[in-house]
Amino acid sequence: MNAFSQALSIARKDLAIELRTKESLNSAGAFAVVILLLFSFAFDLSPEETKDISGGLLWLCFSFAGALVFNRGFAREMPNECLDALLSSPLSAASLVIGKAITSALLLLVVEAISFFVYGIFYDTNWLKQPWSLLAVCVFATWGICVIGSVFGALTINLRLRELMLPVIIYPLLIPLLIASIEMTNLFLTNQAFNFMWLRVLLVFDIVFTCLAVALAEIILVN
Repeated sequence: MNAFSQALSIARKDLAIELRTKESLNSAGAFAVVILLLFSFAFDLSPEETKDISGGLLWLCFSFAGALVFNRGFAREMPNECLDALLSSPLSAASLVIGKAITSALLLLVVEAISFFVYGIFYDTNWLKQPWSLLAVCVFATWGICVIGSVFGALTINLRLRELMLPVIIYPLLIPLLIASIEMTNLFLTNQAFNFMWLRVLLVFDIVFTCLAVALAEIILVN
């Protein structure tokens, strides 16, 4: 079994657990909806002003909701020494980290879909002007968030305050990705042309941190 197949096996296992318990999905989804609801009542903005803040509001909301998702990725393996059993199996450390990232990305994409729907209702926003471009940005940005979350989730798994430490560590690293995602989302709302410069930022970010995750997984999990 190659590393990618192993990663998919880990993702299938985690998704099966999540579909049964719905711990991460319920907490992240509820958090995102509540934040969007509170902001809709906190500010009385014109349609143009709403478009100016939409990208920033949504992607900050997604990044914080993501912390609730990938915080559980390795934490669910701690009881009964399940993580040690996985590391003792033929699975590679890289496939374990990438598998966790795949699970987190799929769950976060569901949260984002719910959030876009709710946001469209609260702020009277039409997301169907450039749906495929928006989907591409969501996929690339979500993968970047989740691969970093999985790496540092593995790195902080044994810390007592990992729920607090994880966001403090990862959010400075996510600044380029969040800026690119915010800018492109704002372009979609104003129906402007697709900006390939920001897309290249997302692609480079994803490639660099995915390669680092694969290269450092053994050091982080085994040593």
